[in-house]
Amino acid sequence: MRRRVLALAWPALVALAIVTLPPAAMAAQAPSAEAVLKTLRPGHPRLIALDSDLQRIKQLIASDQTARRYYEQLKQEATESLDAKPVAYVVVGPRLLAQSRRCLTRVATWALLYRLDGDKRFAARAKQEMFAAAGFPNWNPSHFLDTAEMSHAFAIGYDWLYDYLTTDERQRIREALIEKGLKPSLKIYQSGGWWARSVHNWNQVCNGGMTIGALAIADEEPALAGSIVASALRSVPLAMASYAPDGGWAEGPGYWSYATRYNVYMLAALESALGSDFGLSAMEGFDKAGTFRIYATGPIGLSFNFADAGARAGNVPEMFWLARKFNRPLYAWHERQCARRPDAWDLIWFDPRGKGAVAENVPLNAYFRGVDVAFFRSAWESEDAIFVGFKGGDNKANHSHTDLGSFVLDALGHRWAVDLGGDDYNLPGYFGAKRWTYFRLRTESHNTLVINGENQDPRALAPIVAFSPKPDRTFAVADLSAAYKPHASRVQRGIALLERKHVLVQDEIEAKEPVEIVWAMLTEADVAVKSDAATLRAGDGRLAMRIIGPEGARFETMSASPPRPQAQNRGTTKIVVRLPSKASKARIAVVMTPYAAKGKQPQWTGEIEPLERWIEAAR
Repeated sequence: MRRRVLALAWPALVALAIVTLPPAAMAAQAPSAEAVLKTLRPGHPRLIALDSDLQRIKQLIASDQTARRYYEQLKQEATESLDAKPVAYVVVGPRLLAQSRRCLTRVATWALLYRLDGDKRFAARAKQEMFAAAGFPNWNPSHFLDTAEMSHAFAIGYDWLYDYLTTDERQRIREALIEKGLKPSLKIYQSGGWWARSVHNWNQVCNGGMTIGALAIADEEPALAGSIVASALRSVPLAMASYAPDGGWAEGPGYWSYATRYNVYMLAALESALGSDFGLSAMEGFDKAGTFRIYATGPIGLSFNFADAGARAGNVPEMFWLARKFNRPLYAWHERQCARRPDAWDLIWFDPRGKGAVAENVPLNAYFRGVDVAFFRSAWESEDAIFVGFKGGDNKANHSHTDLGSFVLDALGHRWAVDLGGDDYNLPGYFGAKRWTYFRLRTESHNTLVINGENQDPRALAPIVAFSPKPDRTFAVADLSAAYKPHASRVQRGIALLERKHVLVQDEIEAKEPVEIVWAMLTEADVAVKSDAATLRAGDGRLAMRIIGPEGARFETMSASPPRPQAQNRGTTKIVVRLPSKASKARIAVVMTPYAAKGKQPQWTGEIEPLERWIEAAR
């Protein structure tokens, strides 16, 4: 007994030692391959959803209306998909990823429902799905995300259906997992492959998938499993350090979800199978990660989708896990708002807290250091609220666009200033030499400045140098100078939410010689321009835009459709502000005011102040 207690205590002691260390030093403190499995939970299931968790889930289904709705919706969709064709070896571009994800979703859902209800149809269909993927020639290790997600699917199916499967069926699934998933990953760990050294979503997805896969068969293959788990524990801190200090994510909200979900899968599996996450959950910023997701989501369910991301904010069940882990009911509240199509993990991690107006005492505005993104809103829990997302950041970040200074704007139930998001990943050179030739990735397609018709420097950083959350004048200022060299020596942008009614975008540009400056904003609304004024129409909402300065500047509209085969952006209009001539010094100020079509347009009568005063006021 004493030996068992010491073994369980060791990871906790490591946790105390490693969370204060930088990622590289923390990785060096990870347990050895021989030591890491000493506390392995015997038998199955051991991954994430233990039998004790099933009892909790059943009680929630019986007592909580939302949990019951999740269960009923999940069961209906799972039943309807029983007759669907199993996954097939279909590689699109370089990716098998769609098939891997389909296999994971199906296996996890069917296996969970079998465990909850005892309906063998679900277990049999999950087995059929795994047998189909076991017959693939490989799991596409050249694009290792595919391998990691398929390994995750097989680990869950093997572990959760262990008692249902025969000895021969277990062997078939286990051998596929080992040969097509675990052994290819071990080669990458041993050779120092790139994703094991990365600081973005690839790290967490690959480490998460392989950790879960290794833990599933750890009693049968302890040497292989121990080596993989120990390697993943050394690798994943490199990516988790990216959450520091405030929980932000440089790849944008879309890849925040992908990275964080797999981070949570990994930690949850470590806890359930080994009794510890080895201090990983205590890394700086990780407890705040859910806060970033909340602030990045606007009042109509659209996120500030910078980088390669879509705007629609779907379900993120990891928020339930984070809510329970860090005692943050606000995270559960958020997932309740977003989980219109819940998945198995929403039910597994469901947190019954988060009912009612949980957000009413939460600050309306936030600035996330490290990623240099700020968010303003006029209210919580109102679809009519004004919402602004504004970014500085790093053009070198994975999946980034050259979009420093860009913003989105929601009000009155509409998104007025849009971010188009990414384009087709299979476009030639999308992640290579041609990346900055594609419209959606270039500066010209974002709500920011274009100087001399050139793209921003893809290596540029833009820090937010001032942030003030005062209710009647919330603002942030970003220094965009590095993005526009050598064309300009100083470029700063400030965005303010004034009186919770108006949005002011103010730019200051200085150059050694006159340059062409174009201010741009993309919208899906109907647009009417008249010199220094523009009116946007969407449903019963209106957005009045007015150029405060410089004198002689005017609005124009432009097409947002690039050459094919790029996305054509139908229904999108590009609004630009053109100055009367080139300038070596300029201050551009545009104020935007949302109002109801049948209502009176509020007027802003304030004065423009230099951004230097904004910065001083924020100190």
